Amino acid sequence: MIYEVRTYRLAPRGVPEFIDIFGKAYAKRKALSQMAAFFHTEIGPLNEVIHVWPYKDAGDREKIRAKSVADKKYAWPPKVAHLQEHMQSEIFHPAPFTPEFKTGKLGPIFEWREYMIKPGMLGELYKNWSKAVPKRVALSPLVMAMHTDAGALNKFVHIWSYESLNHRAEIRKEAAAKGLWPPKGRTETLQLQSNKIVLAAPFSPVK
Repeated sequence: MIYEVRTYRLAPRGVPEFIDIFGKAYAKRKALSQMAAFFHTEIGPLNEVIHVWPYKDAGDREKIRAKSVADKKYAWPPKVAHLQEHMQSEIFHPAPFTPEFKTGKLGPIFEWREYMIKPGMLGELYKNWSKAVPKRVALSPLVMAMHTDAGALNKFVHIWSYESLNHRAEIRKEAAAKGLWPPKGRTETLQLQSNKIVLAAPFSPVK
């Protein structure tokens, strides 16, 4: 399984219109293949949407994308070019401890965390996380953890869901106080860290 993460920066105040147009087109497109998630930013880089598409492999992605454009019944791609200022596509592989995106009502608050990992250190990071994740997810769900295969290399993304921003603060405080999180291991595996708070669109499989 691979995940294509498409991140678009939109014109100011363009998110509601984008979601409306995209959602109507996706209602037809999902007959061909469904998304894993669709988020838009609330805190962090504003006017950003993120849609995540699962595929069996690169060949499956190429075949489905070609069919979605060639067959007019899918109404794809959505007519949103007038709102887009920047587009980015990355291919991710899921972490061993999160083979598939979680679905259902998990939020409504999601934290999207991106880490740049030092080259060659991903294996150690996964080893440390595999030990710590089971106790941490007892406090709040880990929606997905994954690393890039194409795009910005050595990127590790993990997505957590919370009931509210206060809930996020409480859970993070509790996890640290109990020594459950962050995972133990060498801090020098990390180069950069960033995060953003995102919300799910009405048609997102996870919300």
